[in-house]
Amino acid sequence: MAMFVRPSMGPKVATVTGEASLRTAGDPLAPGTSGRRHWGGPVIGGFYLSMGGVHLGLVAADVETYRHFADAGLFAFVRDGWQQIFMAYPAVFGLLLMAGETVLGILLLRGGRPASLGWAGAVLFHLLLMLFGFGIWAWCLPALALLIYLARRDDSVRWGSAASEHSDASARSLASRGVT
Repeated sequence: MAMFVRPSMGPKVATVTGEASLRTAGDPLAPGTSGRRHWGGPVIGGFYLSMGGVHLGLVAADVETYRHFADAGLFAFVRDGWQQIFMAYPAVFGLLLMAGETVLGILLLRGGRPASLGWAGAVLFHLLLMLFGFGIWAWCLPALALLIYLARRDDSVRWGSAASEHSDASARSLASRGVT
């Protein structure tokens, strides 16, 4: 068996009976995909990269911009934690926000398995953001609906495929042993 790489086609394995493709879930030409990725991942990924830049700008311009963000927090631990922890070192935490949003953007732009982590991170980010007050819910609820819709449409991600493949393999193994 010989292995070689075609830049436009991904890795291939030549076998005695012909060529078998070693495609991954992130490969736009993998079986079951249209060859073109849905626009949601790249657009939301670009948005998160932009928001990372916004945090960089806020840290560079005036970290006091962050001071009143948690004033309407739903719980005292959110309000107090923001003032006592985040605002103790606002530049550091602002840069950590920048790094987190930039990583989410890169994951979403990559597609495949990295995008599934990016989608999950974006949803979790918005769920946590909702702790900062009901006013933020006006942004978060529609954003969550859009994120979940676009994540499900991202054909570079195979949601639940590992679990279903494992259960299928387990079922085949049991059936081969005569267990029903």
